[in-house]
This record gives sequence, C-alpha cells and structure tokens, in this order.
Amino acid sequence: MDIHWKSLPGCPYGDISEGYPVDVHIMVDHGHISERCPPFKAHINTSNGRTANSYALDVHIMRYNEFSVKNGDPPWKKYLEQFKNPLILLLLASAVVSACMKQFDDAVSITVAIVIVVTVAFVQEYRSEQSLQELTKLVPPSCHCLRDGTADTFLARELVPGDVVLLNVGDKVPADIRLFEAIDLTVDESSFTVVSTGTNSEFGSVFKMMLEEEAPKTPLQKSMDNLGTQLSIYSFAIIGLIMLIGWIQGRPIMEMFTISVSLAVAAIPEGLPIVVTVTLALGVLRMAKKNAIVKKLPTVETLGCVNVICSDKTGTITRNEMTATVLVTADGYIAELTGAGYNDHGQVGAVCNNAVILNEVLMGQPTEGALLAAAMKHGMYNVADRYVRLQEYPFSSEQKMMAVKCSSKYDRDKEDIFFVKGAIEKILPKCTSYSWNGNNQPLTPNKLLEFMAEAHEIAKKGLRVMSMAKGSTLQDLVYLGIVGICDPPRPLVREAITILKESEVQVKMVTGDSMDTAVAIAQLVGLETLPSQVLSGEQLDTFTETELDEAVPRATVFYRVSPKNKLSIVKSLQRSGFIVGMTGDGVNDGVALKKADIGIAMGKNGTDVCKEAADMILVDDDFYTIIAAIEEGKSIFYNIRNFVRFQLSTSIAALSLIALTTMMNVRNPLNAMQILWINIIMDGPPAQSLGVEPVEEDVVKQKPRDTKEPMITKKLIINVLLSALIIIGGTLWVYQKEMSSEGITARDTTMTFTCFVFFDMWNALSCRSQTKSVFTIGLFSNKMFLIAVTLSVVGQMLVVYVPPLQSVFLTEALTAWDMAFLTVLTSSVWIFSEIKKLIERYLERRSKGKRSPLEYV
Repeated sequence: MDIHWKSLPGCPYGDISEGYPVDVHIMVDHGHISERCPPFKAHINTSNGRTANSYALDVHIMRYNEFSVKNGDPPWKKYLEQFKNPLILLLLASAVVSACMKQFDDAVSITVAIVIVVTVAFVQEYRSEQSLQELTKLVPPSCHCLRDGTADTFLARELVPGDVVLLNVGDKVPADIRLFEAIDLTVDESSFTVVSTGTNSEFGSVFKMMLEEEAPKTPLQKSMDNLGTQLSIYSFAIIGLIMLIGWIQGRPIMEMFTISVSLAVAAIPEGLPIVVTVTLALGVLRMAKKNAIVKKLPTVETLGCVNVICSDKTGTITRNEMTATVLVTADGYIAELTGAGYNDHGQVGAVCNNAVILNEVLMGQPTEGALLAAAMKHGMYNVADRYVRLQEYPFSSEQKMMAVKCSSKYDRDKEDIFFVKGAIEKILPKCTSYSWNGNNQPLTPNKLLEFMAEAHEIAKKGLRVMSMAKGSTLQDLVYLGIVGICDPPRPLVREAITILKESEVQVKMVTGDSMDTAVAIAQLVGLETLPSQVLSGEQLDTFTETELDEAVPRATVFYRVSPKNKLSIVKSLQRSGFIVGMTGDGVNDGVALKKADIGIAMGKNGTDVCKEAADMILVDDDFYTIIAAIEEGKSIFYNIRNFVRFQLSTSIAALSLIALTTMMNVRNPLNAMQILWINIIMDGPPAQSLGVEPVEEDVVKQKPRDTKEPMITKKLIINVLLSALIIIGGTLWVYQKEMSSEGITARDTTMTFTCFVFFDMWNALSCRSQTKSVFTIGLFSNKMFLIAVTLSVVGQMLVVYVPPLQSVFLTEALTAWDMAFLTVLTSSVWIFSEIKKLIERYLERRSKGKRSPLEYV
C-alpha cells in the first residue's frame, strides 16, 4: 500500500503534532488492480523526536459505497458442466462402448466431436453471461453532496461517511444516512438504520439475499423454451421411429444408436434460449451507444410493439433549457429581462428558489435556474441572503405553486413575509391586491381578467408562464406580475413525430403547462390541436371510465395534468388495446411510468424515482432517441425470427434426410461425426451472426408488431418447409447420383455431406431477411455473417482435404469440379428464396395500388 500525504495549510513543516489532520491519498493494490481512492482526512499518530516523513499514519480505509457481486464459477468448471447434458453423456457412453469393442477409430471420432460441440456451447453461454454483465454497468447511480463545504455531484460509489447528502425530490437515498434537516419529507424508511455505506448498510444484507435468487426468464425466452420443448418431442419421436425401423431392418444396433444420439444433438435446439439472450443483450448494448439504456431484456421485445407514446413536454419534446425572456409587472411594465427595471419582482424569483448556480453549472430545477439567472443578470443573486427562511411549502403537481415564509435578516421589526411563485390560475385567487408604482391597489374582477389575458398572450408564444406574488399571509397576497420562460423544442422532434406517424405510432403530449403553452408547442412539433383533441386534467377528473376510453385515444394534447391524470391516460389506452410508451422525468411521473408497457425516463434531468420506475432511460433526454430504440426493438425481433427460420429448416432437413434413407432401407448418407459437424454450423457462428444483422433503414416505418402474433407464423413455416424440401431433394439427388454398383464409398458420403453443408450456407444467406433481397440489405453489411460463413467453409475444406480429419469424418478429397458443381447446385435454395421474395414484393405493391384513397386516411 502506497500512502501519499500532505499537511493542511497552517501546519509548520516538520513539526506535526499528534492528531493533526492531513489530506491523504492512498494507492491500494488489489493484486493486479490499483485503485486511486478519493482524498480524505486522517490523523497522524506520532512519537516525539521523529522526523516528518517517518510518522506512522493510522488510517481506516473505506471501501467504495457499492455492492460487490460474488464471482461465479471459474470458466473451467462451467466448461465441465456442459458435459452434464444427457445427450452428451449418451455420446460419451457410445464412445466408451466403441472403445470396449476395439473400434478405436469410432471412439476417437466421437470424442473429438463431443469436445467440439461442448466447446461451441460453452463459448455461446460465456458470451451471453459477458453481455449481461455489461448491462449492469450502464447506469451508475450518482448523488448530490456537501464535501468540504462545497456542493458537488459525483458517483454514489465514492460517498464516504462524513459527506453531507443533499436529497432533492425523487432522489434515491445513496447510503444509510442520519437526517438532520428536512422540509416536507416523505421517504421509504424501510432500509434506514445505522449510518453506513455499501455492504455494511442494512440494504446490503438484503442485496446478499437477492444474489441468491435467479432472475426470471423473459417472455421471449419462455416462448423459445416452449418451442424447443415441442421440437424436442417431435425430434425424439422421429429419432425413435428411425431406430425402430433400423432395428426391424436388422441394422447394427450400435451404429443406429450413435446415429440417433447424434441426430438428437443436432436436431434439438438447445441453443435457442442462449441465442435469444445473446441477441437481446447485444441489442441492448447497441441501444446504449445510441443513448438509450434498457434496464431489462423484456423491454426490448416490447419496443417493437409500441403503438402510442405519451410524451412529457418539458425536457423531452423541448430542450429543458429554461431562459426567462419577458417580464410583465402588475403595474403594466413590459420588458426583456436583459433590459433594466427588474423591480421588486426579482426578490420573489430569487428568494422563493432552491436552485444554485455555481461556475455556470445549475444544481436544481431548470425553471428555478432560469429565474435565478435572470436575477443574477440584474445583480440580485445574493438577494436571498437578506432573509432568513422560516418555512417552505414545496412545489407539487397538485398545488402548482411554491411558497417560502421569511423574516428580514437585518430589520427585526419587519413582519414575516411570504414569497410565492407558480401557475397564475393558482396564485391569482389568493391575491387581494396588486402592486402599482410601489403601492398596493385592490384587485378588481376587471383587473383579474386583464392579468389573465396578459398570461394567455405570453403562453400563446409557447412560453411557460410563471406568476409571482408576496404577502403577509398565503390568503392575502399582492400580485406582482409574470415571467415568460422560453423552452424551445428540441431539434429533430418534428421529424421524429412524422416518422412515428408514418409507422402508425400515435404521439400524445402530456404536460403540466397551461393550454396556450401546450398548444403552441404542439403546433411547432407537428401535433394536431383541434379543440376536440385537447383535454385538461380537470376534464379528465370528471370523465367516467367509458368517457375516458372514448376521449383519450382521440386526444393529442393533455395540459395541466396531475400524476393521477397521467395514470388514468395510460390505463385508458391499455384498455383500448394500445401498447403504451410513457416518458417522464419527475416524481409525479413514477406511477404512470411503471404502469406503462414501456416506461421511459430522462437520464439528465430525471429523478431517481423516475429512473427506478422506468424500463428505459434516455441518456440525452432527446425524444429522437426513442426512434433509435424502436428501430433496435423491431430489428432484434426480426433477427431472432431469422435465426429460428434457419435452425428449423436445418433441423427438419437433417431429420428428414436420415428418416427417408432409413425407410428406403438405404445406408445413411451422413455418419455420426458429420451430423455433429452440421450441428456446430447450425448452432454456431453462422446461426449466431443472424442475430446481429444490422438495422434495416426502413424498419422503423413498419407498423408495430402485434403482441398476439406468435414467433412461428404461417409464413415462416412455409419458408422453412420450402427451404427444407430443396435441401432434402438436392442432397438425396447427389447421394443417389454418386452411388455406384460397388456400394457406398467415402466419395459418396463426402459429396453428400459437403452438399448438405453448402446448402446450409446458402440457406443462411437467404435467412438474413424475410422480405428483402440480399443485395438490398447489402451483401457485405453484416461482417460477422461473412466471417462466420467463411470460417464454416474453410472448416469444411479442412474436413474434406486434411488427412487426419479425413479419418475422423470418413471423407476423401474432392476435385475442383466437384466443389464448383456443389456450389452451383446448393445456391438453388438461395435463388429460389430471392425469386419468392421478388414475387411477394410485386404482389404487395399491386395490392397497395388497388387501395382506395379512404384506406390511406
């Protein structure tokens, strides 16, 4: 351990008394990892007469404030666990029996095949685990603290005892803490006890128990498990039939047993769940690169099904960069805030405010930051120092206002005063007078209408309206005026909404702002704002469930909504059959986010409560990022379906080929080793590469996927059967063509074996897309696929031409003409698929051309 220390200012060099504090930096060496710990205070233990650099440091090292996940089994143990597969054990038994019968070639061949199959399975599983581990690093929690008297924001893992935690609305409590000041605090106290961090906290013990529980499988994984179970039952039935027929025909029992077990290994899709997990995890990592962090794998499945998005306005559709641009005082003064004459109005915005601006960095709410920045421009940043805050009434979405009760710090004779800011319709009813040239005038009904009209005019420009007042009580306030705060729409929001509309995804704006502000912003971003499409929170409160279900799907703008309103909107849409995506950033969004099919939280300005409830986090708070997430969601599902098509067609072809030759009482065209090699291709790199097919350009414009649509559709089954028929027919024709009067030779089986493998490669190429030509999606767009196919072809060449492998797989060298002939023949499965897709696209264009204009509306 290396310890570097320096004395604090004021300490005489070389004469440090015992117990004197110093700043200490520690380099802790954990075997192969060196970590730089944050600086902290320590005390010197000294003995008289020692020099400064020989003092011993009595240091208590704090671990990071995080939970360390227990390392799993070592790789070698996980590798050995692959041999527990019953089918692998049967093959091992077959190898042992062969060795006992002195059939050493067969024993060695089967053993080599087992090692290859097990290695491929291990690599797949290991890859899946590594991808899932990467997901846990995507959203590191942060905290707001006072350290050495300075407010700062840093990762929660660096929190140490002695830091003063500043909790804002919606923040997650980062450790066990001791509360010494709180205003209107509501918190889940179930995990609070002692003062500690990390694994020493009470929640740490709960975390340890949680590690012992296994995470539930995703719906898609469950459906893949069910599919695998069904295919396994069918495969065992066919394999059992093959063994029965072979036994009746008097074939060697040992040969039939080895063939059958090899077929079971190849035909049973035990790799399906792993491929699903890997594909989903890699998709989530790709989303993270596009600033969309998905917390749970099931979310990826749902993304491609979302057909309505309820979006918060501030911070998602708009920039959340608040700037106070216009001021209208109660005495009729109108000015740009960059000009003069901020008046008494500046006091309210600066005193009734919890934001802090330090080195041009805002800590707090953007709206309060805008008001504080306006005060700073007029030299009023420290105006809050003139008052002592006695009580605070925090802003809430229900009250839509904030108030503070203060007393003068320098004039004790002055009575206490309330400063209030918030929505004008909430503050004006509490006002009995208004300020006019420094004097208070009675607030008449006509003057009230005049102030409301001024607020409407500002709101129609898309500005957020913030009204100000002060007074001796909250029911006897003096109206001071309003501030118009600009929050412009984000770039590309209008384009994103247009794309979503084209793909039959509705967008609804949900905001707490006034109707005028909401409608103005909605029009800027391309949302329809007919009177029947604009609803208020008060209207929603009066609706029955039936009226809600009738009005909500038609509306596009919801204004002055409460958390209860947001929840009722989501529930109503779900009752109407919609798959709902909901965005939000505040505590009041938490319930609706959790209820929505996809809860989407803001990463920059979102509260911890919001992020906790959400399924997905937008790191950049940008609405357009949702487009990229939906693209990935749809693409991932299609990629999994492409993989399933490839694996099913290969399994059916292999099973049918052996079954047909057995029933025709012909020697099997593929031996056990060759079948196991086909399994490696079917579950290995070529199949895996279909799961990472790049996102197609127009995938987002395709309509949302029906959640009731099964993975195995009628169209997919037809494509699988057609591909399998071509593979079976072509392989049997080559087998029959190569047969000679001398019986089955090594050349015959090599030609048949290579023919089947080449068919598989061309079939994988056709499975890259269900509807588009390979040339449209790009022949070289999926580099992983090219590498996988190249490696598989090279592997097949080694099996055919390398003498040691020839003896294992019972093959012999083929001529260049043989290879050319097989390449041309096997390409038929791809050519047929391309022609079929071309015809389907032509028929689809014709059917669209016959639609009436009303069908497009």
